[in-house]
Amino acid sequence: MSEIDLIIDLDALVAPWIGKTSKMADCYLQESFLQNGLDLSKEQMVILKKLHEKDGLMQNELAYLTLRDKSSLARLLAKMEKKNYIFREQHRSDKRINIVYLTDTGRNVFKKTRPIIHRLKEIMEDDISQKEKDQLIATLKKIQKNFNRTLDTY
Repeated sequence: MSEIDLIIDLDALVAPWIGKTSKMADCYLQESFLQNGLDLSKEQMVILKKLHEKDGLMQNELAYLTLRDKSSLARLLAKMEKKNYIFREQHRSDKRINIVYLTDTGRNVFKKTRPIIHRLKEIMEDDISQKEKDQLIATLKKIQKNFNRTLDTY
């Protein structure tokens, strides 16, 4: 394959557009959290959301649900414990398993994120029709399916 064959128009690839959009949303969230007095990262908000949906998750399950490796999740949870957003208890019969719970503080912080997330949704979906939104979601699901199929072959 020649060097000319390897020239790629990056603006024509999907990945940089997904990445840039994701970073813009992350920056918006972080700035909004700060402006609203929330000592919270996007990653911590995701943990609060998962625990809000189902409190008392096993730490390993939480790692799976949030697509995080076990050690990075453990560090994240330790920070969240120091902020009193969550607490962990050892499983009664298997001391190697930690169960993660929301605290009242964590619940209150999560509730305070709702208007910020709602505003992010409004910004992102402004001037986008339901048909366009449905198509975008369908396309992103196809991309994820492609990755899952590729990862299954490794």
